Amino acid sequence: MAEKEKCFMCGSTEEEVVLIYARKGGSFFWVCVRCLPILIHG
Repeated sequence: MAEKEKCFMCGSTEEEVVLIYARKGGSFFWVCVRCLPILIHG
C-alpha cells in the first residue's frame, strides 16, 4: 500500500483537509490550505 500524501508542515492528510501540490527549487511537496497562509506570509 502506498503512503498517503500529507502536508509537509503539519502532517494532515487529504482525508482531513484539502492539499495543494507545490514546487520550489526543484522539490515537490504537499501543503494543506491551513498551512498555505503561513507559507505565503512567513
